[in-house]
Order: sequence, then C-alpha cells, then structure tokens
Amino acid sequence: MMDRAEALRGERTPYVLATVVRAERPTSAKTGDRALVLPDGTMEGFVGGHCAESAVRDQALALLESGESTLLRITPAADSAPLDGLVTVHNPCLSGGTLDVFLEAVIPPARVDVYGDGPVARALAGVGRPAGFDVRPAGAGDPPSPDAAAVVVATHGRDEEALLKAALDAGIPYVGLVASRRRGTAVTSALAGGDRVRTPAGLDIGARTAPEIALSVLAEILSLRPRPAGPVERAPAGETEGCCH
Repeated sequence: MMDRAEALRGERTPYVLATVVRAERPTSAKTGDRALVLPDGTMEGFVGGHCAESAVRDQALALLESGESTLLRITPAADSAPLDGLVTVHNPCLSGGTLDVFLEAVIPPARVDVYGDGPVARALAGVGRPAGFDVRPAGAGDPPSPDAAAVVVATHGRDEEALLKAALDAGIPYVGLVASRRRGTAVTSALAGGDRVRTPAGLDIGARTAPEIALSVLAEILSLRPRPAGPVERAPAGETEGCCH
C-alpha cells in the first residue's frame, strides 16, 4: 500500500490515505486496515464493507477538494455527541459496529515553472522549495507543464513574449513576469490576454534583493490560489439491506 502511495506521489496524483484507527465489533475491518481513495473515486485496499466504503469514499472526495484531513466515525448510533475534529456519519447497516477512520489528504505541492537563470530565478528555487513549492527550472524551448500552478518568466528580456503566450494559452492559473513596471506593461500590452500577466510579479512588500523578490512572487501565488471550502459532512451512506462494515 505504501509503495503504491509513493508511486502516486511520484506521479503528482492527489489521494486520500484512509486508515482504520479503531474498530468496535462487529466489523469486518480491523484496526490498521488501509485504503487509498483516488480523485475518480477508485478505492484500493480495504477499510470495511459496502457501507463503510461508501462513507469513506464520500468524505475522502470532499477532502481532496479542501486539502485537509479528518477523523471519520461511521456508527449505527442515532445520536452521537459532536466532537472537534471528528466527522460522524450515521450508518444504518444491519451489521452494527463502529469504525473510526483517519483520512489523510495528500496533495502534490504546487508546481512552479521558472524560466530564466538569473538571481531571481535561482532565488525562487532556493526560497520556494523549503516553503513547500515544487519549483522546476525550465528552458526557453520547454512548454509549461499542464499541471503547473504558476509560470514565472524571469529571463530579463529574452523570449518573454513567446514564453508568456505559451503559459497563457496553456491556461496556467498564475503567470508572472519579473520586470520593471514600464517594461512589463510594454511586453504584455501586445499579448492577447496580457492583462492576466502579473507584472511586476510579486506583492508590493518593498522587496529589493533577489530572495526578497522571490518571496514576494511566491506570496502572490499563494494569495491568488483558489480558496477551498472546508471538509463537509456528506449525506450518510444509503441504506443497503444486509450490508456490513
């Protein structure tokens, strides 16, 4: 299971690792049983029968949207006292028993493709990687990665228009140009969709050095990313006559 999880991380595929941390009989799942839930709803592994599987899948898909983790209790008890950090799902299956399943969302770090080899480009890698970004240097002829969260062009006048156009055409969520305000405006004004380019790239924090500029760019990428909703308690698993945990 963990080898499969490692392979998914290598492929930059998000997933939820579900681990049974408590099983109150009668349940078919035992403490320590695990399963992986993929974005398409596929489950690999075992955390119980149909009812438990449905509840785990439902909540795991919500967590993939929020990027958070939670403890899920699947119980036949009609009235369970709410607890912080615990999502409780009423399970009407006839087998009875209660399962506590820890759901850990594993989301790949945001990928940032950086064009250029100057001080700011190097600083983006030096600052970004310890901060949890997947910063990848890119050559002038390399297309943006389809799963990139951001493209930053820091080539200081070389191939800027072509690189920005490729990023815009690819629909990259954040496209930034490291340049002075005057030159950035001149470059982007001739581009279709140039108003989507953030230039000068980065939040205005008074940055002067290359690491400070890199920090301002990464902060802007964070500030503009979509705000996921928190995990929601989905509807309980549907009644299935005779199903089991």
